[in-house]
Amino acid sequence: MAIKAGLAYFPPVLFAAVRYDVAGVFMLAYAAWVVDDPIPRGRGQWALVAVGATLLIAGYHVLLFIGEADPAVTSAAAAVIVSLSPMLTTGFARAFLPDERLTTVGIVGLCLGLVGVVVLARPEPGAVLTGGVVAKLLVFGAATAFALGSVLTRRIDAQLPIETMEAWSMLGGALLMHAVSLALGESLADVTLSVEGLLALAYLSIAASALGFLIYFDLLDRLGAVEINLVSYVAPVFAALAGWLVLDERLSAATAGGFALIFVGFLLVKREAIREELPRLVGLF
Repeated sequence: MAIKAGLAYFPPVLFAAVRYDVAGVFMLAYAAWVVDDPIPRGRGQWALVAVGATLLIAGYHVLLFIGEADPAVTSAAAAVIVSLSPMLTTGFARAFLPDERLTTVGIVGLCLGLVGVVVLARPEPGAVLTGGVVAKLLVFGAATAFALGSVLTRRIDAQLPIETMEAWSMLGGALLMHAVSLALGESLADVTLSVEGLLALAYLSIAASALGFLIYFDLLDRLGAVEINLVSYVAPVFAALAGWLVLDERLSAATAGGFALIFVGFLLVKREAIREELPRLVGLF
């Protein structure tokens, strides 16, 4: 919702670049406050930053913002395409992270979650593949870049505080996006100043980027690349709930069915962790 609102006032790549200018400066100040040495040292640490900057920040957001700028990319179609990320992550993990491979039951759960997203989003017949094909391929490329980046950051054998990695990845990604923006002929003259646009920028910079990626990288370290990218299945759920609460959109039987499929898929993927937690949870009651 915030991206769509901001794109009405900013050129797409410049919008993404400025978003991470703000988020990167904010996070670098935070890293300087909480980390003893907020500057990456050595080849391994800078390799982590390079992967974050090129794939998780620049690659993902350039492709996503340009793709979403096309009116043919509806929210429903985008939700389905981006939700391929866990499947893509599983594929990359099989190549680069043998220890994080899912079992057969886990893969079934992953597929159920994807089916749940399709049911929940309810794209028009053929809308995911027809109309705005190039734009939708760009969104798919964004999901691919993010999935690969998530796996490669786990693959690189180097330790770097989350705050430091996030700050320098954002600043490096912003620099790359400014270069792409200039190459596309975008300029500040194309920006329309408005309260709505500035609010969208502030939300995306602070809440969705600085805070959001801080949580993401922490959970990536704890859970691994495959499981953390299940967040792609949760986003359409919250979009539907937000539409119901804020925009008075109806929650249909298809919406409830999508919720149920995503929930069952999650249970299958996380069955071992849930089994371990059940005795403790039962003890609380």
